[in-house]
Amino acid sequence: MCIMKIAYFDCFSGISGDMCLGALVDAGLRLEDLKKHISRLGLKGYNLSQKRVERSGITATMVNVGIKEKGKSRRFGDVRAIIEGSKLDEEVKKQSLKIFELIFNAEAKVHGRPAEEIHLHELSALDCIIDIVGTISGLRELGIQEVFSSAVNLGSGIVKTSHGLLPVPAPATGEILKGVPVYGDSSSVELTTPTGAALIKGLATAFGPLPEMVLTSTGYGAGRKELEGRPNVLRLLIGEKSLNPSEERVIEIQTNIDDMNPQVCEYLMERLYAEGALEVFFSQIIMKKSRPGFVITVLSPVDRFPVLRDMLLRETSTIGVRFKELNRSCLKRETIRIKTPYGNVRFKIAHHDKGLRITPEYEDCKEIAKKQGIPLVELLDILKATGKELEKELIKKC
Repeated sequence: MCIMKIAYFDCFSGISGDMCLGALVDAGLRLEDLKKHISRLGLKGYNLSQKRVERSGITATMVNVGIKEKGKSRRFGDVRAIIEGSKLDEEVKKQSLKIFELIFNAEAKVHGRPAEEIHLHELSALDCIIDIVGTISGLRELGIQEVFSSAVNLGSGIVKTSHGLLPVPAPATGEILKGVPVYGDSSSVELTTPTGAALIKGLATAFGPLPEMVLTSTGYGAGRKELEGRPNVLRLLIGEKSLNPSEERVIEIQTNIDDMNPQVCEYLMERLYAEGALEVFFSQIIMKKSRPGFVITVLSPVDRFPVLRDMLLRETSTIGVRFKELNRSCLKRETIRIKTPYGNVRFKIAHHDKGLRITPEYEDCKEIAKKQGIPLVELLDILKATGKELEKELIKKC
């Protein structure tokens, strides 16, 4: 049984970069360790401090990033050069640049300009770098292996920006959070910043209720403002999740079709598998008005979900898909090649708690049957019997 350390961000009062840092420190990250990681950027002109504050009766940690270079902005090329030239771990560099790409691409989309020409506006560029690198480094320092999140509260009202007054969510925030479950409330204040939005979009592998875990620590990161009737904090819950070595999380995507040429199905299946689908299958159904149709079901790795979802929306006649997260248990598998009277044949070995199961590879059997003029059903029976004998031999050796 494997144990995975996971973190859950409860964004009931939104999320920002400094709230992330505060929540991590409150959950057990030492400020000195945070400073050590950020110092690997090789930057000057800032200082980090923490203090305990109260937000609507809840004690939380506020991490303050003091910046001396007020008003200085940087383009994406500048940020990339700082991160790539730093002494940060390679994985931290990779994740940090991924999150900055979300921010700059969103700003580029909003302003109708290339991402290379965009520079950070509302927050100091240095402040943003520290928030992002500090959050990623802090999660690694605490040993977090996977991040989950609640739906994100955006707040409501109007926010003051360098472009004037804009409705909440700010345009860049809305662009970043496409595909993420969000909601608003009556707080009349911006609760989620572009930096917070990019962090949670880039780090969380799934959004929804608190996943099952053995809780080990909690932390509260304080927001700058006091809100009436609710604590302005980001809650972080850290715990351990038992994970069988053969178990993995996948996403099932489905859509119903009754108006598409079925000849497209073969092409669609090939494309989906080429883009990383684990399983693709079609099921016949009767739809409204008694129309014959079919369900397309795709089993997707978590990280390939956006690509496979978009492919279904683009390559079929559907106008929507549904999806849900599932756990999948798989036997340990391997393939070996065995010399038989009919030639070399690949056999698949599946290991289970009572032993193993060996079956011939169907495609090899099909090719042999064609070339040698042997009925396929007979050949399959013969080679399955060969697999049974091999099972006995391997079990004796174990």
